[in-house]
Amino acid sequence: MIFGQEILEGIREVKAHKAGRKNLRTQTLNAPAPVRVIRLKLKLSQSAFAGLMGVSVRTIQDWKQGRRKPSGPALALLRIAEQKPDVFMSLS
Repeated sequence: MIFGQEILEGIREVKAHKAGRKNLRTQTLNAPAPVRVIRLKLKLSQSAFAGLMGVSVRTIQDWKQGRRKPSGPALALLRIAEQKPDVFMSLS
């Protein structure tokens, strides 16, 4: 399938779903473990973990203290860190 054609097919599928003519396959993702648990499992300092995550140490601390919650790409990286630590550690 040609690249642009694949995108158009995806758009058609979404429109059909919204119109009630098609069921889309979905997958529910579990929330990752708390940041501190993942970081300690990897044996990383807050600074090193923040560097691999691409965020500040303050952000890691805010997540740990519950002042903020990771979202979007950060959640995806946390899932990778938890489920595929070798892949996560190779990001450096």
